Parts: sequence; C-alpha cells; structure tokens
Amino acid sequence: MSGSTKTMGMLTVGALVAVTAYTVALGSNGWLWFGWVVLGLITLGMVATRDT
Repeated sequence: MSGSTKTMGMLTVGALVAVTAYTVALGSNGWLWFGWVVLGLITLGMVATRDT
C-alpha cells in the first residue's frame, strides 16, 4: 500500500471516530455521515486503483 493510500485510510478512520463522537455528544448529523461515506468511497477507490 502506498503512503498516500495509508494516509487516506488513517484520515477515514479518524473521521469515523470524530463523527461518532459528535453523534454521541450532540446528536446525529446526516451531512457528517454523508461526508464520511464519500470519504470512505474515495479511500476504497484509491485502494482499488493503486499501482501494484
């Protein structure tokens, strides 16, 4: 896995933790979850298209 793909993966996991913490503390926000899903899809796309 390349460095940029690892960075995106870590960013995605960090964003999941942040969105979950926000949801627990302040209630659910659909736009935050939508943004996290988009970030996750971008990360999956990077993993699927990485150079081998």
